Amino acid sequence: MCGLCGFAVHSADAVPDRSRLAAMNATLVHRGPDDEGDLFREGVAMGFRRLSIIDLQGGHQPIWNEDQTIAVVCNGEIYNYRELRAELEGQGHSFQSDSDVEILVHLFEERGPDLVEALVGMFALVICDFRQAGSPRLFLARDRIGIKPLFWASTPEGLFWASEPKAILASGAFDRELRGEALLDYLVQGYCSGPQSAWAGLQRLEAGHSLLWSPGAEPELRRYWDLPLDAQRTSAPDEEILEWIDRAVESRMVADVPLGAFLSGGIDSTAVVHSMAASSAGAVVACSVGFEEKSHDELTQAGATASRLGLVHHTKVLKPDPTLAIEKLPWHFDEPLADSSTVPTYLVSEMAKEHVTVALSGDGGDEIFGGYRRYVYAVAEDRARRSLGSWGCLAAGKLGALYPKLDRAPRFLRAKSTLENLGRDPARAYYTSLTQLALGEALAVLAPDLRAALQAHDPFDAFYDHYRLPRIDDALFRAQYADFKTFLPEQILCKTDRASMAVSLEVRVPLLDHRLVERFVSLPAAQKIGAGRGKLALRRALATRLPARVLDGAKRGFDTPLRTWLKGPLAPVVEAAIHSLPTDWIDRGVAGARLREHQSGARDHSSLLWSLLVLEHWRQRHEVARIVC
Repeated sequence: MCGLCGFAVHSADAVPDRSRLAAMNATLVHRGPDDEGDLFREGVAMGFRRLSIIDLQGGHQPIWNEDQTIAVVCNGEIYNYRELRAELEGQGHSFQSDSDVEILVHLFEERGPDLVEALVGMFALVICDFRQAGSPRLFLARDRIGIKPLFWASTPEGLFWASEPKAILASGAFDRELRGEALLDYLVQGYCSGPQSAWAGLQRLEAGHSLLWSPGAEPELRRYWDLPLDAQRTSAPDEEILEWIDRAVESRMVADVPLGAFLSGGIDSTAVVHSMAASSAGAVVACSVGFEEKSHDELTQAGATASRLGLVHHTKVLKPDPTLAIEKLPWHFDEPLADSSTVPTYLVSEMAKEHVTVALSGDGGDEIFGGYRRYVYAVAEDRARRSLGSWGCLAAGKLGALYPKLDRAPRFLRAKSTLENLGRDPARAYYTSLTQLALGEALAVLAPDLRAALQAHDPFDAFYDHYRLPRIDDALFRAQYADFKTFLPEQILCKTDRASMAVSLEVRVPLLDHRLVERFVSLPAAQKIGAGRGKLALRRALATRLPARVLDGAKRGFDTPLRTWLKGPLAPVVEAAIHSLPTDWIDRGVAGARLREHQSGARDHSSLLWSLLVLEHWRQRHEVARIVC
């Protein structure tokens, strides 16, 4: 895992400023502490920081082709590089190293921008093509799922790019301004997604996209991959699911450094570790974290798995540590991210780094096989809508508006959200289950002038653009498709990448092998959801491998006891954050009232309060100058 950055000016005769590139590259040391490289040629300046994983001595980047006309830097891993290398050698290409990245320059010579279609892996790459003297061409690409990040910006001066926004900002070419729309997106969703980053002027290269640039021309964006939009699989044999998992895990165990895994008590990480143990000659290293609060602790389950598989198991019990959210994490998360599990993800990464350099994780299983509770509700609500008809749904929605909000009542009495959702459009209903704040609640906490300026902006609109694209008449698949375009890359995978890279740990996600995703994500809802739970096909396939206590256990993941933390040790920290947030960003009176309600137990405002805490310390750490609409 590594970090890359650079810029290219429209005039190939210009001499790139070396100090500017050095400043950009210095912000990415955590992503690549082992080595650094650079390139200065024909108006192009390219920097790289390396975390050495494969070919420790010979994998220095940038890597060139035979005649020094094409150079590449790549963050990530290409898992099928051996097969591609054999093919390229058969076509007459010669290699100078054993690095997986070297195949990219030769593959670009053969296929040009279409090379991405041959790659299996996680990657953000930049290729510089100098074959046409005086007019260098740049090619940027991000992997299909969005496992690795890549940001860019086009200005009158030229093109800028980097693994993280902080590197582009270090160029001095951009003001540190937060987009007002991004702030509202963040408060509603807990994260920022889409082609525009949270920073004014900086773009996010979306998953499965590439970009071509040449001097004097506008960047050309292209989507080179997508999930299946119009065909569903009718079945998934158990043995096929297991074969795909084993194959994906085995291909991700290639490394010239120590390798291990994250292990929770859940199905996905346990399945990955089981496959690792089956294909490994020695004991697999696994790392787990837990909480003092037993309702959120999975160490007992993880420990049982470790004993059964003979793992070398490292564990740690977490305590509330506000210094992480205040001091360390805001630097690594260049865009505000309100997922409180960033804390345990960082801590398990920090612990894992003491023992390994590469860790496999179970991310992606829920999105592929329908594991989230909200998917179960989406399927149930879709069936109810079909039974009730339009008039019945309208009546249910009106009843939901009158039904009291009973957060502390038994689950069967908490029908308000379900009734309201039945009265909503299916897309809006599912989006509501994804969000942490209703749009009106988010607007209410904004400063009056900002609130007025953002009245026409609804974060749902961007979500709906994805939700409506599949031509499959399946509400569950539409929800999964939208999650693959938003929630998965820009919350789940962003969290994992930034938290692990903060400690220079590479994390690989075998369940998100794009071929595995293509094969199983479009299974019909009946193959995924039934009897009030998800992952039916995956649970059935793993029944011969995993014990019932894992297959039937309650889903927790890396959830944190946030409500308790915010009423206890984090309360004064949150109060201080509210009183230091700019008054042209939030209404301190409204935010303070929410804090008092939370402390009294009258309402649970955990999501909002954590969001404000993260926002303020992100603002301070990145020296955000202003907010713009």
